[in-house]
Amino acid sequence: MSFRPCLVVPVYEHGDGAAALADKLVTFGMPTIVVNDGSAAATTAILRRLAERHDWIQLLAHETNQGKGAAVLTGLRAAHARGFSHALQIDADGQHDAADIPRFLALAAANPSAVVTGRPLYDSTAPTVRRIARYLTHVWVWIETLSLTIRDSMCGFRVYPLEPAIKLTNQVRLGRRMDFDTDILVRLYWAGVPVLSLDTKVIYPVGGLSHFKLWRDNWLITRMHTRLVFTMLWRLLRTIVRPREARAHRRVAAGR
Repeated sequence: MSFRPCLVVPVYEHGDGAAALADKLVTFGMPTIVVNDGSAAATTAILRRLAERHDWIQLLAHETNQGKGAAVLTGLRAAHARGFSHALQIDADGQHDAADIPRFLALAAANPSAVVTGRPLYDSTAPTVRRIARYLTHVWVWIETLSLTIRDSMCGFRVYPLEPAIKLTNQVRLGRRMDFDTDILVRLYWAGVPVLSLDTKVIYPVGGLSHFKLWRDNWLITRMHTRLVFTMLWRLLRTIVRPREARAHRRVAAGR
């Protein structure tokens, strides 16, 4: 598999964050797809100026807010349509360390069939309640995959191999909001795509804007895990039943 990566940045009302991120990305000179997920006029104006100033930025836009997952999906599909082999997703809210981009890309280049996902190293800015909630999701993911391979399924700093990712998105309706990152990662793992983790610093900027809606997003995440668990049980049942059916067919054939 040839390695031709680009960057995908979903943005919703993080205009200043996107501008700060662009200042860091300029040193890499990589094609970057920025998806404006229905932001208001002020953020939209900032993003348009960025696209006009930097020829390596392609700006796409949703007329209304559809959710982080929907924005990432738009970016991944656009990247695939442009012939890129991989897309590195990084958020515009200032939580991710852009200096780690070369490390993510190097690991992805050495393992082109794998998803490379960040494993957050938090500092004192990370709220305790967030850490506890993330750990609960980790436990559910370990149950859903019957494996400890996925060390963190919620980090939005990752590299996707686009061919299997787009194939999956054409087969299954994935979560469109904060449930997206976990949903797609578990399903890619089920599809046989290797998942590699890379430690990376994650911060919660002072005064940072969070779009996590307590009731809505917790409900979506709970519903997603319920769906994944039942799908896992069905997959497990099929692995038990199919060998038995195959043995029965062989016995019938032998009897003939």
